Amino acid sequence: MRRRTLLSLAGAAALAAPGLAPRAHAAPGGEVDLLLLLAVDVSRSMDEEEARFQREGYAAALQDPQVQAAIADGPHGAIALAYLEWSGPEHQSLLLPWSRIGGAAEAAGCADRLRAAPLTIGTWTSISAALDRARETIAAAPFAADRHVIDVSGDGVNNAGAAVEDARDRAVAAGIVINGLPVMKEAPGGLPFGGGTTPLDEYYREQVVGGHGAFVLPAGDFGSFGVAVRRKLILEIAGVGPAARTAFG
Repeated sequence: MRRRTLLSLAGAAALAAPGLAPRAHAAPGGEVDLLLLLAVDVSRSMDEEEARFQREGYAAALQDPQVQAAIADGPHGAIALAYLEWSGPEHQSLLLPWSRIGGAAEAAGCADRLRAAPLTIGTWTSISAALDRARETIAAAPFAADRHVIDVSGDGVNNAGAAVEDARDRAVAAGIVINGLPVMKEAPGGLPFGGGTTPLDEYYREQVVGGHGAFVLPAGDFGSFGVAVRRKLILEIAGVGPAARTAFG
């Protein structure tokens, strides 16, 4: 009886380790190093050109040699990726369902699918609805991984749906790390879009990101978005924070 109790306690402690999600016993897609869900804002605070620029930033980053090298460096040499575009509570579009990336050909295939997908600009900015949909999508992933990450990018604060802190806490409780890429594009008056009263990077740090090792990496504007995305993906795939000594050419 004592041995059974100790084993149960050890199992519970393992599941509670920070930054680690429970491993699925059987995943039809097999094991990968990371489940990474890209949650990308397409609310009405950006125009079609900016939204396309944003999507192209992600597509190009997937094909970047340094991003691919970071993937290859993991124990399994592969990650699973999903891509979600979102705006208000009624708009979460999973453009790229869970896809394995373990080499240049698979990365190029995912990038091509993103570039070819129709673009729809939404209305409000519901980071909370995006986080809830991302959490549910991770729970349904056909791959197993020790690390689960939501990478959320946007140019405004949560102004529709549930409280963003509650959605963040639900995701963190499920073993998910949330990292943020705020685009520091200002609304008229110098404040973030959506009625925010603090700089957007501070808002993301205080209310959006969470989990062990979570971080915020801002993009100064859409012109610098591609560089920020590439750097952020390398850090997330490698499982290190932005202070790590990483080469970015």
